[in-house]
Amino acid sequence: MSSTRLRILGAAQRLIAGRGTGFTMADVARESGVSRQAVYLHFASRASLFMAVVRHMDDTDGIRPRCERALAAPDPVEALRAFLRAWLRYADRIRPVASALLASRHDDSDTAAAWEDRMDELRTGFLAATRRLRASGLLRPGLDPETAADLAWAMTSVPVWEQLTVDRGMSARDAEHHLTDAVTAALAGC
Repeated sequence: MSSTRLRILGAAQRLIAGRGTGFTMADVARESGVSRQAVYLHFASRASLFMAVVRHMDDTDGIRPRCERALAAPDPVEALRAFLRAWLRYADRIRPVASALLASRHDDSDTAAAWEDRMDELRTGFLAATRRLRASGLLRPGLDPETAADLAWAMTSVPVWEQLTVDRGMSARDAEHHLTDAVTAALAGC
């Protein structure tokens, strides 16, 4: 990846975390120290820029391989728990950007696309975990894998994480522990 592209991605990430998503490509150019034309050479639109920012954050952090390793655990319940821990640790790191995207997704189709892309991938991971629980006979009776995945996704959403850690002052470690236990109990009854 070119150094200019990385500068633009870093600038956009800083702007999102600091100001929300109400900025222009010209603002990104100023923040990154490149011309507006350079921004448009790398990103044809705000939507493509937002998508690139969130995917770059994922790639830089290595969240995808950690989630894949978690889901590969031999025991389905431990796979779910490991996936939850990987996601919640990442949610803590991405909270400023994720909260800004979440806040503006209903009014800004560019941010909505980036948000939905990342949430679809996360929900797919939860679905893989809940399908394994069902295949092993461990999914709580009355739940199907799709509903269970939706419940896990909602119970560990960025707003829930933010309410526990920011609004209520719970430590990230305690929030991770309690949410992991709560989701596991809700889905597998353990």
